[in-house]
Formats: sequence, C-alpha cells, structure tokens
Amino acid sequence: MDTALTRLVGVRHPIVQTGMGWVAGPRLVSATANAGALGVLASATMTLDQLRDAVREVRSRTDAPFGVNLRADSADAGDRVRVIIDEGVRVASFALAPSAELIGALKEAGVVVIPSVGARRHAEKVAAWGADAVIVQGGEGGGHTGEVATTVLLPQVVDAVDIPVVAAGGFFDGRGLVAALAYGAAGVALGTRFLLTSDSTVPDAVKARYLAATVKDVTVTRAVDGLPHRMLRTDLVSALEDSGRVRSLSRAVRRAAGFRRLSGLTWRQLLRDGLAMKHGKDLSWSQVLLAANTPMLLRSAMVDGRTDLGVMASGQVAGVIDDLPSCAELVERIMKEAEGVLQGLTASR
Repeated sequence: MDTALTRLVGVRHPIVQTGMGWVAGPRLVSATANAGALGVLASATMTLDQLRDAVREVRSRTDAPFGVNLRADSADAGDRVRVIIDEGVRVASFALAPSAELIGALKEAGVVVIPSVGARRHAEKVAAWGADAVIVQGGEGGGHTGEVATTVLLPQVVDAVDIPVVAAGGFFDGRGLVAALAYGAAGVALGTRFLLTSDSTVPDAVKARYLAATVKDVTVTRAVDGLPHRMLRTDLVSALEDSGRVRSLSRAVRRAAGFRRLSGLTWRQLLRDGLAMKHGKDLSWSQVLLAANTPMLLRSAMVDGRTDLGVMASGQVAGVIDDLPSCAELVERIMKEAEGVLQGLTASR
C-alpha cells in the first residue's frame, strides 16, 4: 500500500511500531522491519553505548529501514542524535516535541524526523520547525496521553499541517488502518498491539495479564509520575493512588536510585529530567522523582516480569486483543483486512 508515509521512510506498509521503553528492543524492531513496517527502537532506557550496540544489532538482523525514539528533553539528547547520525539510522522519532535545533541537525544529516504529539498546536509547531511527519496520539493510546480522542484529534491535525500524519491511539487491525486513511492520515502507529506479539521480549506472565484485561481494566492515573498515564489497573497502581505524601516520596527515592545506577545518570541529571517532564504542572517532589524514574517501574514489569512491582503502560486496545502473532503475521493480517475492507466499500457503491 503506497502512502506518503511509505514513500517518506521507505517501508512497504503504512504501519509503525512505536518506541516503547524496555519493549522495543532489537528483536522486536528487526522483526517489524522485516515484516515491511517501520520498527522504532526505544533509546530512553539505554546508555549511549547500549544505544549504539542496539542500532548495530538491528542492522545485523535486517536490511530494512528502522527508527530510533528519543526523549527530546533528556540531558544527553544531542549525544543521542549524534549516534543516530553516525550510525546512519533512517528515522528519528521523539516522545516530546524536539527543539528546532535538534530537528535541523537531523535533517541536515538526511535523517527523517517524526515527532509524536498529543495536541494540534504541538503538531503545528514541529511542522513549522521542519519535521518531516508527525505521529498524533489520541487519548486511547498507552503511556503518557491526553484527553482528546483520536477520532477528534486526528482530523484536527490533518487539517492543520501539510506534512504526513500518522495516527496513534486505538489502532490494532486493518479496519483501523482504513479508518485512519479515511481521516487523511498516511498510516497508523501501534504500541500495545506490537507488545503483544511473539517477537516481543516482554515476559509471558506479563503478556498474559494484558491478554486477560478487559477494556475496563485499562485506566488513566496521575499517581505514577503526576502526568496522565494510561496503564493496566493493578494493585500497585491502587497503592500509589492511596499512598500519602511521605510514603510516596520514600518509594520514589528508592526507585530513582535504582534507575540512576542502571542508566549511569547523576542525581542532578535525574532530577533535571524529572523537572523537564513537569510541563508547567504543579507536581510534588515525589512526583518529580517518580517522573524521572518511571522507567524503573516499567522495567520491573516489562523486563523482570514483576507485575506486582511494576507498571504496565497500555492502550485501551489491550481489552480487545486476544492473541500473540508474530510481527510478520500481524502486519500481513492487518494489510489483508484493510484490503478486504476497501474492496467491500468499493463493491457497496
């Protein structure tokens, strides 16, 4: 299927696997790329050396284009951009709007820049700064999310910018792809659906929790890091919501210390990253620390399999997913279903 997205990044199918921390590693990204979609490597939880090694591992597994996702507000964002440029990565995506300077450096090196946004004004801003495309995530999406549904936000953004728009939040099948194209999008981005594949390295017990979830088991909470965060409802989430300020601060400090050791960040850098996530919100110090060490809470579940100690970011689509196909099977299924839907629409005229 030929769209502005496939032409821009050089993939066969207008599908993007999002850069999920601790989930989107070399195995998942290369499997997605070999299936003809755009795999995106999550770098926020990696050191610079680990990022370079991961990029090289993906390249050893596939000849297809792939991307790397960055946190634009991280203290070493510039260094990560340099790794992407040096290693010849095709696409750079961002969880937050990157600066005009970062966009300029990447574009000068021939890297395709695709920020993720959750509001029309943010899409307009990055488009004006030179972004090549934009992923727009509606409130149905997992992780940090907004309040506007994709069906409302997507057409707003499509009408506001002249660059390709990729739709995210609530997509998992071929019907959704056709719907996104009808709204004017150039493709769809899937997170939870790719997490729940056989190529994902997420522990089986964690995948089982996702598969058992209903739509009502997916909630939005501010208790983890002070920002709206869509995830599975667990005992830990309930405990965080019920914790007092002192207990929350103590837990946050312990988690932050663990992430600092893993990431190699200093306490100053850790706090800086946490403060950068405030976005003008009135957060307590425990929330600032939690914002900086949220990766540790995700790691507990996504790597260690501790559903009792970790958080499980999730789109609402977890409630309608019931299988674990390979990436190749998933992409083929989506495209076949999309073609069937389009043929049916044509036949019904």
